[in-house]
Amino acid sequence: MTPYDALVIGAGPAGITAAMYLARSGHSVRVFEKLTPGGQILLTDTLENYPGFPGGIKGYELADTLNAHLEGLAVDRIPCAVEAVSGSAGQFLLRVDGRDYPGKTVLVCTGANHKKLGIDGETRLLGHGVSYCAICDGNFFRGQSVAVVGGGNSALEEALYLANIAAKVTLIHRREEFRGHEIYLNRLEKMSDKVDVQRSSIITQLCGDDHLTGLTLKNVQSNAEKYLAMDGLFIYVGSVPAAQFLPDTVERDAQGFIVTDTEMRTSVPGIFAAGDIRSKHCRQAITATGDGATAAQAAFLFLEQIHA
Repeated sequence: MTPYDALVIGAGPAGITAAMYLARSGHSVRVFEKLTPGGQILLTDTLENYPGFPGGIKGYELADTLNAHLEGLAVDRIPCAVEAVSGSAGQFLLRVDGRDYPGKTVLVCTGANHKKLGIDGETRLLGHGVSYCAICDGNFFRGQSVAVVGGGNSALEEALYLANIAAKVTLIHRREEFRGHEIYLNRLEKMSDKVDVQRSSIITQLCGDDHLTGLTLKNVQSNAEKYLAMDGLFIYVGSVPAAQFLPDTVERDAQGFIVTDTEMRTSVPGIFAAGDIRSKHCRQAITATGDGATAAQAAFLFLEQIHA
């Protein structure tokens, strides 16, 4: 099998941008995506801070818009998850469903997955009251009581989204201060009749056999506990990198995210990383697209060197 110039893993904003830039420069590109193109933005109701859309844009609409850029370009798509990456610069192999796909460079754009609370019953009740995606599952709890746990923008955004669906939303954060943007906090304060904020609190127990019926909340300052009847729980407590298929030679930070330089180059020559999979502070759709463009340019220059 003839090796492709670039093997792009993941078709979120970073992967789509990287594939577009490389294909437009005349390189052969193969994209691997196990789910629908768009990545995490498909799980976002509305993006209000993506430049070019001052009135906001729905997550699925932005995903479709980005994906449309690949139409008409020579990009080969494989709808499968990558199991392993091996080889070296100019001679990489991606293992997919027992088959090896050769490539000269690899661009890792797989993003991150939702982190779990790690409490008893969380896995058992997944899909039965416990969810990591309000956009996906919020409508199942129309007119009911739900809780959102987390302190970042994702938790605040989803609490606002659910407040328009559920009868009552309880926002739970383990600290006194939230990390999310003030604009979201201000909106939540104006919805105090529907949103109850529980600060300095953690969930210690999930109740229910076949479906979530409630949870036990503990105040970390007073150690006081109380039971809250609850129909649904949406968890937004961070993310873990989707990089388990990469060799150990690819450097990672303490949380497992890939370490790169400013040109998206990893510790392994010929492997680049872009988007939320990278070790960085800001993980947004707009920064992912920028990473993808930078990674594509770096891969372009790398290909010129190995072809020289």
